[in-house]
Amino acid sequence: MNLHLYDSPIFRMACQQFDLVADFMNIPEAARDRLKMPKRALAVSVPIRMDDGRVEVFMGYRVQHHLTLGPTKGGIRFHPDVTIGEVAALAMWMSWKCALVGLPYGGAKGGVTCDPRSLSTGELERLTRRYTQELIPVLGPQVDIPAPDVGTNEQVMAWIMDTYSLQMGHAVPGVVTGKPVLLGGSLGRKEATGRGVAYLVSRAMDTLNIQAQGATAVIQGYGNVGSVAAISMAKQGIKIIAVSDAFGGIYNANGLDLNALNEYVAKTRGVVGFPEAEPITNEQLLLTPCDILVPAALERQITGENAAQIQCRIIAEGANGPTTPEADAILAKRPEIFVIPDILCNSGGVIASYFEWVQDLQSFFWSEGEVMDKLFRLLEQSYIQTLNHAKKNSISMRFAALSLGIKRVHEAKALRGLYP
Repeated sequence: MNLHLYDSPIFRMACQQFDLVADFMNIPEAARDRLKMPKRALAVSVPIRMDDGRVEVFMGYRVQHHLTLGPTKGGIRFHPDVTIGEVAALAMWMSWKCALVGLPYGGAKGGVTCDPRSLSTGELERLTRRYTQELIPVLGPQVDIPAPDVGTNEQVMAWIMDTYSLQMGHAVPGVVTGKPVLLGGSLGRKEATGRGVAYLVSRAMDTLNIQAQGATAVIQGYGNVGSVAAISMAKQGIKIIAVSDAFGGIYNANGLDLNALNEYVAKTRGVVGFPEAEPITNEQLLLTPCDILVPAALERQITGENAAQIQCRIIAEGANGPTTPEADAILAKRPEIFVIPDILCNSGGVIASYFEWVQDLQSFFWSEGEVMDKLFRLLEQSYIQTLNHAKKNSISMRFAALSLGIKRVHEAKALRGLYP
């Protein structure tokens, strides 16, 4: 298989994970490339007029991994490090995630290489609309449905929906999820990923017989996922002792006052300098002794270099791909650490996105309580299946989750056959 188009550390990591699981599952060599390689990839130039009058050209991407089970589903990220290889890896993981939790989707991912923090609101809107315009041939409620990711939010999704709808000549709320509720978004969607992380942390604590009262948690990445997970875990009685963002972290052994922290972040757009805590680096944060470590930032944070030094009982992967295969090999020799793998741990977001899509197609909307009840039921079912599969086959939770997801896609492709 020629990887030159997607070749990057993160895509090689996703392929390495797949190959290890495929070996365990005895998937025939003839079927592996078809399962692994993306179905479709689009790279586009996105020229926009900046506020100072000059024209700047950004690069944008959208990768659809497979369309075997239904339309593709996946986020759009605006970040300086976005590459087509990163997007392809994230699309592959989204495929296994959707299959694991039983959603009728293939995986997709998209992004624009930019720094959204440096763009004005007007520049961000123009960038979003032009990027959407370039993607229109491969978007649609029955083709590919984007959602928010790193650097994007419900406002960006509203611009995408509006741009697509203008081209269609009528409102098409089902083309995107993670929208404002007023435009067909779902109650509970914004909080779903973080609440899902906290729910699965609670289930892992039940499995390990760890009491929430007095337990401590450390969160890398205090964005939408990390902050909601922190609040939800704190409600269970877990003490949040350290958090970080892209610019640094903070630590308080007695527990952070999350209400005060959230007010501070709303004013300063970051956690650094919060007066009721000590500064800490992201590297130090990952090695801080705690019961629960939540990597909720970017990929490849827990590596072969730091995995042996991590001091926690549970790793709850709020981010996609935060643990490298080299780190997995080390963690496999540390049975005292229980890993909730990313494609299970952060699946609450795509599950709630599925609920939003269903509501949009029906034009019939649910209460937040109904959304959360359905979300936790699906998470519970997926957690139990993964845990039982891991125990039955004496494999890690990551291997169990990946093998369940990959098996379902593999079987679906076999049933549909190869055309022509």
